[in-house]
Amino acid sequence: MQEYYKILGVNEDASDEAVEIAYLNLKEKYSKERFLEGEIGNEAAKNLTKIETAYNEIKAFRNENTEKKNSDELFAKVEKSIKEGNLAEAQNVLDNFSVRNAEWHYLQSVVFYKKNWINESRKQLEIAVQMDSDNVKYQTALDKLKKNMEHNERKFHQAHPEGEGKEVNNAQMGGTNDCCSFCATWCLMDMLCSCCCR
Repeated sequence: MQEYYKILGVNEDASDEAVEIAYLNLKEKYSKERFLEGEIGNEAAKNLTKIETAYNEIKAFRNENTEKKNSDELFAKVEKSIKEGNLAEAQNVLDNFSVRNAEWHYLQSVVFYKKNWINESRKQLEIAVQMDSDNVKYQTALDKLKKNMEHNERKFHQAHPEGEGKEVNNAQMGGTNDCCSFCATWCLMDMLCSCCCR
């Protein structure tokens, strides 16, 4: 990135306005010179391409950094809302994201889990893992959730043998009336949320 700033003749800590002014000045200079004959015209044409590339790269880099900073702040706000039990606020912030990356899907899964929407929580975790397969936090949360769902289903069938082969009642809401299942669900939820809400 440093070479792009050199091409425009500005420092890396220059303001966006200073970068744009430098770019426009050089663009005007080389736009005139490119029509000159010989080497001067050829060099000006090459320099026009260089400053266009440099300006676009700097702008893209700065925009990405700004978006990341804004996203980090919003994710922190979601985590705080979840920790305080304000799921409506957490969901509202998540709904207003324009770019939904792996962390977004992870936090959405936590909100769904807090609401006891287990299947939806699992779907969001699976998307997070697909988007960032190397993330240990996402994979661990998904593995724990799958184990808990299997445990709850076994418990349900043990308590209700007549329900064998049928879909678990209230599966979307993630629970049965079995006390052990309920406790196991809350234990897992605490473990899940402790990853992002300490």
